[in-house]
Amino acid sequence: MAEIVLDGITKRYPDGAVAVHGIDLTVADGEFVILVGPSGCGKSTTLNMIAGLEDITEGTLRIGGQVVNDRAPKDRDIAMVFQSYALYPHMSVRQNMGFALRLARTDKAVIAAKVEEAARILDLTEHLDRRPANLSGGQRQRVAMGRAIVRDPKVFLMDEPLSNLDAKLRVQMRTQISRLQRRLGTTTVYVTHDQVEAMTLGDRVVVLRGGVVQQVGAPQQLYDEPANLFVAGFIGSPGMNVLDATLEQGVLRTALADLPVSDRLRRRLAEANAPRDVVVGLRPEHFEDAALLRPRGGRTATVDVEVLESVGSDVFAHFTVAGGTRAPGAPEEPGARRRETAADPRGRELVARIGTDTRAAEGSPLELWIDTDRLHVFDPVTGVALSHAG
Repeated sequence: MAEIVLDGITKRYPDGAVAVHGIDLTVADGEFVILVGPSGCGKSTTLNMIAGLEDITEGTLRIGGQVVNDRAPKDRDIAMVFQSYALYPHMSVRQNMGFALRLARTDKAVIAAKVEEAARILDLTEHLDRRPANLSGGQRQRVAMGRAIVRDPKVFLMDEPLSNLDAKLRVQMRTQISRLQRRLGTTTVYVTHDQVEAMTLGDRVVVLRGGVVQQVGAPQQLYDEPANLFVAGFIGSPGMNVLDATLEQGVLRTALADLPVSDRLRRRLAEANAPRDVVVGLRPEHFEDAALLRPRGGRTATVDVEVLESVGSDVFAHFTVAGGTRAPGAPEEPGARRRETAADPRGRELVARIGTDTRAAEGSPLELWIDTDRLHVFDPVTGVALSHAG
């Protein structure tokens, strides 16, 4: 096993484009770390630099305490699982899984034992003599993982390994990958654009945007205490609702409702020297159909329901409030100011997650309860969180 240390890692291409900006990150021995972000954020480039498939422009990369910037991929003792299975169609599962060991001239008995053990772990024993064409997508991905496991590397690198699977298989494979990593205890760096995978798989999550690390932390920490507007909107499904607000006499005045500020939040905003104009964030689950609740704290607001989506366990109520700016988010460059955007004449589209017993109807008003103890507040210029230590 091995610790991975990225010290000021930067990737700059010959045309001057910078794909990754000075990443500082330590992945502990045996830790499962997820790199997540939208397309083009630099997550796969970062993984490829760890693997040795991309040159490092600046910074130092250490694996197991050794500087590996100039080492070839084969000399880094890593195993990589790609989005494509990359299996040899003319070889059996057994041959595919043992191929790298055969190239390394490993003893046949050792290869057989390692393949059998990996197949048992991945529930592939009965498929060892089949060809890839006779396997399902999930089985092929397990073979690709088995090929990595038999090498017993210091580090696993996984680049969106579940992207080619259907929704049901993705859920199954997520569970299997999580169990496998905990069983093997191998240091793992996993790239995905799917924030659900990030939230359910990793010990820690690294959120990237424009090649810049926006936040690093445990999944629940990123969900409960996003460092900025970008993380708040990216982590969570659906993403966080945001509204422009004015802070006046302990109340956040928004187009949805006047939201009282708790004593804890008031103290935090004072410590952060919050401006008068801010952005308020509310997660969809921090709403409820007021008719389904006994009288309790918080605030209510009446909205006109435009669309109702039932997903079985929940109902999503979509509605619009006046005002708001388009797509607020954190700046990509550290210290940069968020670009100013004009008011959207259509208003701000919000979504509330409410109980299935609701009698809400499309085109009708609905009284929503708002959990004002769960408010998030952000600086409208920098996008930085003000309601907690980011």
